[in-house]
Amino acid sequence: MHKRILIVEDEPSIRDMVAFALRKADMEAIQAADARSAQMAIAERVPDLILLDWMLPGMSGLELARRLRREEPGREIPIIMLTARGEEMDRVNGLEAGVDDYVIKPFSARELIARIKAVLRRSHGDDGSGTIEVGGLRIDGPAHRVFAGDEAVVIGPTEYRLLHFFMTHPERVYSRAQLLDHVWGGSVYVEERTVDVHIRRLRKTLEPWQLDGLIQTVRGAGYRFSTSE
Repeated sequence: MHKRILIVEDEPSIRDMVAFALRKADMEAIQAADARSAQMAIAERVPDLILLDWMLPGMSGLELARRLRREEPGREIPIIMLTARGEEMDRVNGLEAGVDDYVIKPFSARELIARIKAVLRRSHGDDGSGTIEVGGLRIDGPAHRVFAGDEAVVIGPTEYRLLHFFMTHPERVYSRAQLLDHVWGGSVYVEERTVDVHIRRLRKTLEPWQLDGLIQTVRGAGYRFSTSE
């Protein structure tokens, strides 16, 4: 089945170029010129991935990403930010808003397609089909859901995979490089700093249930999931 990709970009020439590249890669391209049109497209049919421009008329791409991550179905859709803002803090702000990856303009069609395929592999890979329970958390593999006690936890796709890995490998310390290899698939496009951003997002997700302490920092070594202090 063709992957359905939503392009949210206000420049028609860029939208057309990206749509052409997607069709050549055997993907379905849906276009939106602003945040409102994007929300309508998502309500009509949920895409497999969103390509989201940072600078949009009205609501910015950054704010749209934050809104999508607050509730279904947006919280589970992988997002790649298209941006001319290449500074590290801008990239970190995008990741903290819920973006899974970013592509700096100008970009080649080949790079963009490679990024899309990498994010889709990470987001829709096999996370296991069983139920895992550790430290007050439960992952329902078939439903792709996380629960703290009986309450559903709103969690993004990358944080889901990170938590799943931690819960299936508790009490062991993993370096940033090892987490990139296991959770992100060793993609050359992802920086080690990205791990820190997603760790912060995962802790913030678990904080309402006072479970953020399960994700522990081991100074000079990396991170571990542990029920011990």
